[in-house]
Amino acid sequence: MISQTIWLYFRFPFSLRMVEEMLAARGIVVSYETVRQWALKSGQESPTRFGGDCPAPETSGTSTKLQSGSPGVQHWLWSAVDQNGMVLDVLVQSRRDKRAAKRLLRKLLKRQCRAPRVMITDKLPSYGAAKREVMPDVEHRKHKGLNNRAESSHQPTRRRERQMKRFKSARQAQRFLSAHDQIANLFHLRRDHVTASEYRAARLRAFEVWADISGAAAAA
Repeated sequence: MISQTIWLYFRFPFSLRMVEEMLAARGIVVSYETVRQWALKSGQESPTRFGGDCPAPETSGTSTKLQSGSPGVQHWLWSAVDQNGMVLDVLVQSRRDKRAAKRLLRKLLKRQCRAPRVMITDKLPSYGAAKREVMPDVEHRKHKGLNNRAESSHQPTRRRERQMKRFKSARQAQRFLSAHDQIANLFHLRRDHVTASEYRAARLRAFEVWADISGAAAAA
């Protein structure tokens, strides 16, 4: 039950009260506050059990405005995405300068086992300045058109931001998106160039992995 609740909350743009109502329709009576507590505890434990794979040959980086805290307060969501659209890491920061870019690159290197072969970004100067210090040997391509995967990765975040009527704080945004993106990665299944049976088999494997991860987290 906890696994199903967490999956619904992080996988789809549902509010806490929507999840509460969906569970009630199945005869499961829990409050939205219980859903929130489960998401805080088990939702943060589950992504850490995915493990860290070596980074893909290409990594795209981008940053976008994020409404958090008091009305009018803006933060920047920095994210690193591989060539398949999988989110490698996210970092919410108050600035969009060289120091902020260096924090993202260092966090990415710490989480992955080696630097990517190619880094693709838009023409924000902060990326180039940070890369020269953190990843001097990595090829850097700067072109907005090449960065579509990273830009597209922010669409689910925008949907959640609207549903939640902006994040309450930068800390809440970081905590939520760290879990949200890792769970979304697991179910990031492409439907083009595959048969229906292949897609269903991949989806079944994703559910099996999720059951194993969330079951272990819920039992902790």
